[in-house]
Amino acid sequence: MSTEQILDHIEQCRQKMMFLASRSSMVDNEVIEISSKLDSLIIQYIHLTKNGDLMDRRALK
Repeated sequence: MSTEQILDHIEQCRQKMMFLASRSSMVDNEVIEISSKLDSLIIQYIHLTKNGDLMDRRALK
């Protein structure tokens, strides 16, 4: 998966997590599951970019 694809997935997960949390709570099982997926994607992104492209890093800010 490319860094751009990961960033897209990160944004989609973030939006879904915020939507679900707004309809239930931050401790809802589905919210926690999406949050874990989001964490995993962020870690994946960091690993891909830690030695590389500053442009990708700026995209997260």
